Amino acid sequence: MIAHSSAAQKEDPPPDDDPAFARRVVAWYRHSGRHDLPWQRPPTPYRVWVSEIMLQQTRVGVVVPYFLRFMERFPALPELAAADVDEVLHLWSGLGYYARGRNLHAAARMVLERHGGEMPATLEGLMQLPGIGRSTAGAILSLALGQRQPILDGNVKRVLCRCFAVEGWPGRSAVQRRLWRLSDRLTPARQVREFNQAMMDLGAELCTRHNPACPRCPLSDRCRARAGGDPTRYPEPKPRRELPVRTVRMLILRQDDQVLLQRRPPTGVWGGLWSLPECPPEADPARWSRERLGLEAGRAEAWPTLRHSFSHYHLEIQPMELQVENSRDCVMEGADLVWYNTACPDPRGLPAPVERMIRRMTGEEP
Repeated sequence: MIAHSSAAQKEDPPPDDDPAFARRVVAWYRHSGRHDLPWQRPPTPYRVWVSEIMLQQTRVGVVVPYFLRFMERFPALPELAAADVDEVLHLWSGLGYYARGRNLHAAARMVLERHGGEMPATLEGLMQLPGIGRSTAGAILSLALGQRQPILDGNVKRVLCRCFAVEGWPGRSAVQRRLWRLSDRLTPARQVREFNQAMMDLGAELCTRHNPACPRCPLSDRCRARAGGDPTRYPEPKPRRELPVRTVRMLILRQDDQVLLQRRPPTGVWGGLWSLPECPPEADPARWSRERLGLEAGRAEAWPTLRHSFSHYHLEIQPMELQVENSRDCVMEGADLVWYNTACPDPRGLPAPVERMIRRMTGEEP
């Protein structure tokens, strides 16, 4: 484990700036950076905002097709604000961290109501919107409007931790404060759009978590981590802990091509998405369906257990299929229950494991 001793830390750059650092980074970006990302054509505040939210904890290669589909349906903020949250979450399905999609939708409506549809052009104004923190706000203002704003996403943290041999896990408040100071001091007054994009590109393309391409890095001769012989020593990983395992039984209540879906609570895991009804693992599924949902179901058939991992626990899903015998006699649909036609599905936000189970029902997935 890397020590947290402040005495081991070397001095940061002088408080004013370090122009040579920025010049090298920008020069590298001009011939080796990424210039053809879809949110760069054009880099409007709305497009940059959507991309930055999607890119949180998600790789560029995964985000690009989601971004393109999202822009095709919601080319501007008013269209996003006017949409139903179900449609937004449907386009988000599979991208994960669904609170990002809910916050994006809520923020769009807030911008429409409070700012006339124009994204705020200040750090403080953006940070008042749901889901936008300091780094995301700085990215929007610098990449879209050219404002001098430092950023500190995961890629930038890694570059700074290695270049200046910053000890400690970046999630610690003291380490994060030091990284923000470094980012602010190094961000130039001019060419900030190129500099910030370059710093993110360096972390994504060269200064990767494993096997960094140090010989190709414009900062290699001043990188303290490389000089120490072990660049991957930085940044220090998050302290590991054994993740707990939770078990849930999901009921696949079917009648012909229809399956019963239930909307999850607006907050928490898969908040607002449409999932399968859940009953306690120890309960009898047919009896639970009759008492809780008024449905008469035949013999239950167990499907193989699925494991879905979140950042803070593993979820063991025990799917149980039941054929419903009286759905047409029961008025089930409402705000939180719906019969979902798998042969002709409507756009709804579905958790990835539920989407996989539905594909299995239709024969699209073994």
